[in-house]
Amino acid sequence: MKNFYLLLMFASFSLNGQITFTSQNVPADGTYKMCVVDMNGDFLDDIVSVSSNKIHVLFQNEDGTFTSQNFPTSNVLYLPGWSLAAGDFNGDGYNDLLYGSSQGVTFMLTQVNGMNVSYSTHAGNQYVFAQRSNFIDIDNDGNLDAYVCHDTEPSVYYTNENNSPVFHQGGLGDYPSGGHYGSIWIDYNNDGKQDLYIAKCGGEEERRRNELYRNNGNGTFTNVAGEANLDSTSEQWSSAWGDFNNDGWMDVFNGKNAQMGGQGSHELMVNNGDGTFTNVTAGSGFDIYNGTSREHFTYDFNNDGYLDIAGNGNKIFINNGDMTFTPINAPFSDASIGDLNNDGFLDAYAFGWVYYNSGNSNNWLKINTIGTESNLNGIGARVELYSELGMQIRDVRSGEGFSFMSTLNTHFGIGTDAEIDKVIVRWPSGIVDTIENPEINSTLVIVEGESILGVNDTAAEKISIYPNPVKDILYVQGKSLNGSNVEIFHLTGSLVLKSKLTDNKVNVSNLAKGIYVISVENQGKKTTMKFIKQ
Repeated sequence: MKNFYLLLMFASFSLNGQITFTSQNVPADGTYKMCVVDMNGDFLDDIVSVSSNKIHVLFQNEDGTFTSQNFPTSNVLYLPGWSLAAGDFNGDGYNDLLYGSSQGVTFMLTQVNGMNVSYSTHAGNQYVFAQRSNFIDIDNDGNLDAYVCHDTEPSVYYTNENNSPVFHQGGLGDYPSGGHYGSIWIDYNNDGKQDLYIAKCGGEEERRRNELYRNNGNGTFTNVAGEANLDSTSEQWSSAWGDFNNDGWMDVFNGKNAQMGGQGSHELMVNNGDGTFTNVTAGSGFDIYNGTSREHFTYDFNNDGYLDIAGNGNKIFINNGDMTFTPINAPFSDASIGDLNNDGFLDAYAFGWVYYNSGNSNNWLKINTIGTESNLNGIGARVELYSELGMQIRDVRSGEGFSFMSTLNTHFGIGTDAEIDKVIVRWPSGIVDTIENPEINSTLVIVEGESILGVNDTAAEKISIYPNPVKDILYVQGKSLNGSNVEIFHLTGSLVLKSKLTDNKVNVSNLAKGIYVISVENQGKKTTMKFIKQ
């Protein structure tokens, strides 16, 4: 492995004084450079690129450097020329990859031996023109499945049968000649079940009519796009789903693309909370903007507590907090999004370049979800944050771009709010965890059913662990900790050790090599930290 520092700054982009990005070229060794996701279980976003016979990962270190490593693979026939998704499909604590090509799909599944990780290739012989791929627990059995938009036939999905993908076609995007482009899984009606929205592509009018599949909770889905007022035929290709007005309901932005020659239209649709949506494009700022893009995605880039919308031809539309948006220039259009220097502000990565967000004085919170009854990533979970600003919501998702995969960590900006009242996670299993008064400008590690609070900044000064990595004895440093309750979790979410601190130390010699989360309960508050067992 190779450590290196990214120090050479090539350009700085100032966006109306609100957001500044600094671009840096990174030596990503791969043909397809389009993925930002944690690949080693430390919850830091890494940079992933792939080729026909290897996966290359730039592992992010806590000091802002990266460690480069190549993982040789068998020769891959179906590469991610069209789509890429990441998630822990086989439940071993490390994220797997799904490649989507114009001919078929390939699952790259991790094989873990202690701290050593390799990848096995699983590719079927079915023809699939994979425009968009998502990891999602379709049948809600606690294991990730996969969904793939088919461009020329009914779409397909793969159920997880004993950690192996089993092919199915039909029932979720059935137009005979396809046209299925921008799939995204969301809970649009707040019933705790994941629904499917597909932004469609070209051909006759019915082929390009957008679809919304309501999850009926019994293994079936019903297309309700017409009654929801989301059945546009403008050939929009992709959509950005988020709660743009912070009322607790997911809204949607459908952006027009360049292929329609300007005939389509941007549509900003507000969720009415009754299963229907109202077009509020007029006066929003999108009604007077004609830029196009194949990708549209939403994140809070300036950490003011309101979701912004990116895409639209190198633009970020800054959310003004009143369902109006102000367009500003951005150095990227299509990009993978994540926190690539662990400073709490979201950066972008595209085609070998990192665009670092210089940030501002606004506060933030990051959340890492570990499922136990639900899938390990917590994909499909609804995360709520309450502060003086009000309520914000996010859904944990995998695979929101055609050829880009973004972070699985959940990110909130909270503006100038100095406190967070609580965070609630509503897991796909139905379990609900509530964390009261978490520290701002920190990272929570939440294990399903445990309501664990984890931090990496403020509270880390109060409680710390050493050495890390550790072989035998892990020391816990802090005030009045002797006798405190200690729990240690594997990355799979399983509890592997439970004891009380004696002389501020815990014996971990019997643990297998790997990455773990330690939880220390002190004065009624749980603090968690990650450590490596050698």
